[in-house]
Amino acid sequence: MFKPLSLYIGLRYTRAKRRNHFISFIALSSMLGIAIGVAVLITVLSVMNGFDQQIRERVFSLARQVTVSNFHRQIHDWQKMEHLLSQQPGVAAAEPYASAQGMVASGGLVHPTVVSGIKPEYEAKISKLPQLMIAGSLKKLTPGAFNIVLGKELANQLGVYIGDKVTLVLPEASLTPAGVIPRFKRFTVAGIFDAGSGFGFDSLWTFINLTDAQKLFKLGNAVSGFWLRVDNVYAAPRMSVQIIDKLPRDYTISDWSQEYGAFFQAISMEKTMMALILLLLIAIATFNLVSSLVMVVNDKRSDIAILRTFGATPRTIMGIFIVQGSVIGFIGTLLGVLGGLALALNVTALVAWLEHVTNIQFISSNVYFVNYLPSKIEASDVIKICIAALVMSLLATLYPAWRASRTQPAEALRYE
Repeated sequence: MFKPLSLYIGLRYTRAKRRNHFISFIALSSMLGIAIGVAVLITVLSVMNGFDQQIRERVFSLARQVTVSNFHRQIHDWQKMEHLLSQQPGVAAAEPYASAQGMVASGGLVHPTVVSGIKPEYEAKISKLPQLMIAGSLKKLTPGAFNIVLGKELANQLGVYIGDKVTLVLPEASLTPAGVIPRFKRFTVAGIFDAGSGFGFDSLWTFINLTDAQKLFKLGNAVSGFWLRVDNVYAAPRMSVQIIDKLPRDYTISDWSQEYGAFFQAISMEKTMMALILLLLIAIATFNLVSSLVMVVNDKRSDIAILRTFGATPRTIMGIFIVQGSVIGFIGTLLGVLGGLALALNVTALVAWLEHVTNIQFISSNVYFVNYLPSKIEASDVIKICIAALVMSLLATLYPAWRASRTQPAEALRYE
């Protein structure tokens, strides 16, 4: 005899042709509802993962992971401090910098800027600025040349290109025979970078050579501080606490989470809330599964009674309908995973095709940081969705299965 009996009969009921086609339709709609819910949830979370990845790449391409300075923003014996910071566990690289706020002007147009003096040979170890260059080169930031690198948006606003002159104006005043005037210096545009829209890098940041910055800011041989790149960017807050304990008391330290942490937390919360809302689609489909199984139980009352008279226990009867409902939930989940993965893998091309056919741009880089619909499938999301769908399907079978186990043979066979 086939054992376990519940599994055998439950599978037989699932694949058997029912006399009541309405019950079959309800069961099929339950299966399709679970499949659609799972597919939609996988696709939406994959798209949100894609946006999250693009945003993180944009931020961490230029954003400084850890910044070390002191209260006076002047570190004189900076070579010794650079060696100390580079030796800290988890620190991949350290770069000295000199930074100040000012105005950059050209042709009567003036825009605010944060100008940073850097060592071009260090920058590749700290950020992706060398890869973001679309014109010119960081190597042209040589000492004494007074060259400057601008963001693409800032260059467009000023109407300048490689070789053009811009004037950098600092808020610090200089005393001259003509009176007190702001400090300013003419620079030659030697490079333009494109970090993408959305975070103000292209419209706010400018870079010059560290030696030129020291002269312009009257720092002498001092620097404003250090930028650090760490092995694990998400461990930067914890590492900051460890590093500050080993520095003099007048030093300060900050990390990327203080400026961008709230933004990433909002993205994570949005993803979580979207997942919970879309789980309701699967929950609605499981309600259809409850209705389907209740009708199956009513349709099989005589079969249940006969099984009971043959010695089947209430637990065996309950297992039959749990198996039947679980199979429907499993098939629906499997179809949903296959459909969701197929859609998530091709959603970028699909949206691009729709934009081409309708001649309407659905995704604009001015709003979404990118001009296409990104998608990134994460195995952990797919596994969690599958578990949630299977658990809800299993829970949906409990009440109809319990009702079937409570069937009394005498009452069920009275009118047969």
